[in-house]
Amino acid sequence: MTLASGLDAGASAGAHSLARYRSEFPIFRDAVYLNTCSLGALGERTRRRITEFIDLWQARGASAWYDVWWSALAELRARYARIVGASPEEIALAPSVSVALSAVAEALDYRRRPKVVVTSLDFPTVAYQWLAKRPPPHGVELVVVESPDQVSVPVEAIARAVDDRTALVATSHVYFTSGAIQDIKRVADAARRCGALTLVDAYQSVGQVPVDVKAAGVDFLTAGGLKWLLGGPGIVLLYVRDELARRLAPAIAGWFGHKDQFAFDPRALELHDDARRFELGTPALAAVYAQLGGLDYIDEIGVPAIRRVTSGLTEDLVARARDHGFRPKVASRAEDRSAIVMLPAADPAAGVRHLAAGGIIADARPGHVRLSPFFYNLQDDHVSALERLARHTGH
Repeated sequence: MTLASGLDAGASAGAHSLARYRSEFPIFRDAVYLNTCSLGALGERTRRRITEFIDLWQARGASAWYDVWWSALAELRARYARIVGASPEEIALAPSVSVALSAVAEALDYRRRPKVVVTSLDFPTVAYQWLAKRPPPHGVELVVVESPDQVSVPVEAIARAVDDRTALVATSHVYFTSGAIQDIKRVADAARRCGALTLVDAYQSVGQVPVDVKAAGVDFLTAGGLKWLLGGPGIVLLYVRDELARRLAPAIAGWFGHKDQFAFDPRALELHDDARRFELGTPALAAVYAQLGGLDYIDEIGVPAIRRVTSGLTEDLVARARDHGFRPKVASRAEDRSAIVMLPAADPAAGVRHLAAGGIIADARPGHVRLSPFFYNLQDDHVSALERLARHTGH
């Protein structure tokens, strides 16, 4: 078996260049964790950051807002910006992708361009946002581009769905249903040719796959702490291209979007001049601190290095799964695969329960057991998971 760059072919532990970080994630003391695509493992640095927030809350109460906590929000916007190749002024904070999408959806004018294009492989939150806007006064026409193989969607098919009545193409960078990486630059180019905007749901890519919003030419991008950024639930980023951030005005608002929020004037709403106008209520500070801790790992290692190692682990997992008789549903080319490996199963929930009984944490999606290695995993994790799953399924 040929292993990709970043992995060492040797030995019992299947070690690689980032294996030294594994000890900082306590879950591995008691379990094999192969479910980062659902929730990143808790690291010691993240725990310490959360404890720091709790200690500040206990010692200072609300007085911590005026220096420490306010600075923490600015730090997070700046660190999010660096990881996607944006400027801090192009980053807004939100508690979930749903909220971020809502702010964008309420900033668009659908009168002349009522169409929104999504794909059948996107996480349904993306489609739900615009399905909810089909009735008047919005009158959105949602177009769902189908996948011919349930792995990816040809960019050409998306391009055919876009015309001069299209307001937005909203789609994924990495499909949660297959782990396939979409060429978001080509999608953005196709949208732009018809005057449409592009929104990318990058929840399954940022942190494990390099992202550069400028090089890709996308208009909006959202991602967050839950998965590959190791920050847990409750905090996401919304990138809004600078020119749009200054021009668009969301029709939903909160006091964090106000340019002078401490004026407390109920008679006037003056939005920030940058992406912060898309922010709504008070950010959940515990989640902010957790995300800063997660980013300590991502920033120290660097996403390119994470990608090299995680790609190697993914190829090892795919190869071993095939050796066991599984037929992984993944992109055909290694360079188009992220660290999500879908294994077809007649009863995936039962398979996940069987793995859990053996101390192996995985996930189920319709028709599949889903495994997702990250830089803290080892090849031995794959061996354990696949041997147990093969015994359960009869492979």
